[in-house]
Amino acid sequence: MVKVREDQPLTDEGRVDVERWIEHLQCDVPLDDVDQMRMACELAESLEREADRPHRLWLERDSSFRMGLEMADILSELRLDQPALVAAVLYRAAREGMLALDKIEPLFGAEVAGLINGVLQMAAIDRVQIVSEGARQHNQQENLRKMLVTMIDDVRVALIKIAERTSALRQVQNAPREKRMRVAREVFEVYAPLAHRLGIGHLKWELEDLSFRYLHEDEYKGIAKLLAERRLDRDHYINQVVETLKGLMDAQGIARYQVDGRAKHIYSIWRKMQRKHIDFSQMHDIRAVRILVPEVSDCYAMLGIVHSRWHHVPNEFDDYIANPKQNGYQSLHTAVFGPENKVLEIQIRTFAMHDEAELGVCAHWRYKGHDTDSKNSSYEDKIAWLRQVLEWQEEVGYSGELREGLKNDIAPDRIYTFTPDGHIIDLPKEASPIDFAYRVHTEVGHRCRGAKVNGRIVPLTYRLKTGQQVEILTASKGGPSRDWLNPSLGYVRTSRARSKIQAWLKHQNRDLNLDEGRALFEREMKRLDVPGLDTQQLASKVNYTSPDDMYAAIGAGDLRIGQVLHQAQQLFGESDEYEPLDKLLAKPRRPSEGSAGDITVLGVGNLKTSMANCCRPVPGEPIIGFITQGRGVTVHRSDCPNILQLSVDEPQRVIEVAWGDRARTQYPVDIEIEAWDRAGLLSDVTTVLSSEKVNVLSVNTQMGMDDGIARLYITLEVEGLEMLGRLLTRVQQLPNVFEVRRLRQKPANVANRKRK
Repeated sequence: MVKVREDQPLTDEGRVDVERWIEHLQCDVPLDDVDQMRMACELAESLEREADRPHRLWLERDSSFRMGLEMADILSELRLDQPALVAAVLYRAAREGMLALDKIEPLFGAEVAGLINGVLQMAAIDRVQIVSEGARQHNQQENLRKMLVTMIDDVRVALIKIAERTSALRQVQNAPREKRMRVAREVFEVYAPLAHRLGIGHLKWELEDLSFRYLHEDEYKGIAKLLAERRLDRDHYINQVVETLKGLMDAQGIARYQVDGRAKHIYSIWRKMQRKHIDFSQMHDIRAVRILVPEVSDCYAMLGIVHSRWHHVPNEFDDYIANPKQNGYQSLHTAVFGPENKVLEIQIRTFAMHDEAELGVCAHWRYKGHDTDSKNSSYEDKIAWLRQVLEWQEEVGYSGELREGLKNDIAPDRIYTFTPDGHIIDLPKEASPIDFAYRVHTEVGHRCRGAKVNGRIVPLTYRLKTGQQVEILTASKGGPSRDWLNPSLGYVRTSRARSKIQAWLKHQNRDLNLDEGRALFEREMKRLDVPGLDTQQLASKVNYTSPDDMYAAIGAGDLRIGQVLHQAQQLFGESDEYEPLDKLLAKPRRPSEGSAGDITVLGVGNLKTSMANCCRPVPGEPIIGFITQGRGVTVHRSDCPNILQLSVDEPQRVIEVAWGDRARTQYPVDIEIEAWDRAGLLSDVTTVLSSEKVNVLSVNTQMGMDDGIARLYITLEVEGLEMLGRLLTRVQQLPNVFEVRRLRQKPANVANRKRK
């Protein structure tokens, strides 16, 4: 049967008596700071009065404040700590826009604000539409569950959300049918299974029964009526069995025990009737008794006593103590022919196992205390297990291979986004709107021209995040751009989108691909200022029989320009026809030699290096250098106490160093950037170079007063043509930049200027 909602204590004026409510709350959870809880209650109540929200008749008590108190009551039964209870009281006010997140942290701390923010992110599923078709429904539910797992960084977030949905489900009895069905379906498909997997038995039963009551009203009423008709007989029978068992336990000298009967909840009865194709009269576990004892040995001793008193029903015994369920549930289940030869189910467990069955993951709060960084192994195991939950309902079964596949496709490496219709699209981490478009449909991807995230237009290189709603803006005709395949531009992250784009380009006219590819190749060679190459030899290097085939492959997207540059670089120095690469680019700046030839002093010419005797760093350890007087650079481990002290005393003499095997030959290269002048141009350019970890040797700028064109001359270090091409492409994408190219020689008026 469903749980009856408890009322909050009221004053004579009809308002909630906060002081009495807090006293009642502390019966379950002693509060560290009663004033903080009182302040949270007063704030939530005052915000609701100020909001003057219009009353909705379908809610008996349409009050975010009282709903917050009810959520806290539910969580106190689960023994959650004070930050979770405060977050519960304030959550509905935050969700309904009456309390901003940035106001919560100064008043109640970062922990409370973080919990509320986490629950608000989970509230994104309210936009989800649970469709009725079998396959689509299954995929939708699975994506929804996996998305929720990615959001749960703190298990308390999930518990607060379960409490909030429990409170909401209790209140929708008088709501319009559409609203009632939507809430019930959401709870039934998502939150009841989550409560089950967390092992929170009493909430799981309530959520299932209430949801079943709204979704299958006739079946619910039918079973409830049958249970009510037999209640007196069943209660009398159970009382008789309980007294018999107590007498047996007293005779065996078991000092501490608890025996009581329980009513099987309505949804569980209906589900078993459906699964076994039986009617109500054939249900054997309507009569059930639970025995609680102190120790595991007492469980098995009591099992022997029960079986010696009543005959055991064949094939009706489960040992969940030796073989716990996946969610940690432990108990002995047996069925016997009890008094009057009626089938009776008996569960035997310890008091600790009962707490685990009722509270699940919450049972660990009593051991964990209020330290959220506790390393209690049981609690941490629960958290780790929670993140691996990718299938929740018992009815949904998977083969071991598929289950392992889902576990390998772990939630932290995926993001879960919404279409405007509320369907969930799962993608790899940092996917772009174009990846999203191709995941929805190939044609949507081909015609993608823009995107909106949560109603705001974003660039096509935007990195999507879990919980965002994405709308793709499409053209009536056209296809993908070849630039989308350029990895340095960041348009596409998934192999699915890339293969779809390549397939589209490949099916276009070969002549068009050939012309596009040749133009792209020649433009890149010109921009890099690379002298004429033997294109036949280069085509062979990239496994094509002729230059035209190579150009067509570039144009179709089968061959990336970066691959061509890589092979072009290999040609230099292979034969006498080409000058070595170091002559093509510039004289290389090679890593400086340490005492063992394995230390590089970053950003500086050759310096003598030696290993510090105090810490004796070995290759692979983090290191840092200190400039000595007359002995070059002494290399220390980064955590060496001496270098840490020197960093404080003489920070100007501390220098970055690296192991030589990590360093590569660097070539100084001059580039010229032409752009329409604007504020922040130089900052944007240096940000791009910094993100690529490029060492900049010099920067000079010239401003054309007549034409408004800014010219930037930059000397930087690259590892080769491929890296240089990627840098030029990224800079070219900056606003106002219209040309970027490599210079063989700086203009005289720039070469003589001092570094800026």
